[in-house]
Amino acid sequence: MADDQVISFKEMCAKFDVTPRTLRYYEYIELLQPRKEGRSRFYGPRETARMTLILRGRRFGFSLEEIRQWLQIYEQKGSREQLQVWLELADKQLGVLAAQIEDLQTARADLQDLRDTAANELKGLD
Repeated sequence: MADDQVISFKEMCAKFDVTPRTLRYYEYIELLQPRKEGRSRFYGPRETARMTLILRGRRFGFSLEEIRQWLQIYEQKGSREQLQVWLELADKQLGVLAAQIEDLQTARADLQDLRDTAANELKGLD
């Protein structure tokens, strides 16, 4: 791996806007495996690609354990199996997100009704 493709721990934190604690935790749970030289850590293209996938998965609401297992599938069984599992996970998560959206829309409508009631009461006090 060429050294120009390798970034330091600090650069990795800055590139992905994560705290050092987060990055160390991802290493601890074996989502990332940087090259170590003494106390220094260096991240190559594989690790930066994995970090992109981790953060994208978190944004979509996947647990770190789901992400870890999904990343392991590629190493153990290859792309085809990983894509099949991805489709299953994505379908499941789309259902979860749809339910959350519905709940939020209901909560928003309830809050709007309460706000409007309070505004009308305030007008009546004037």
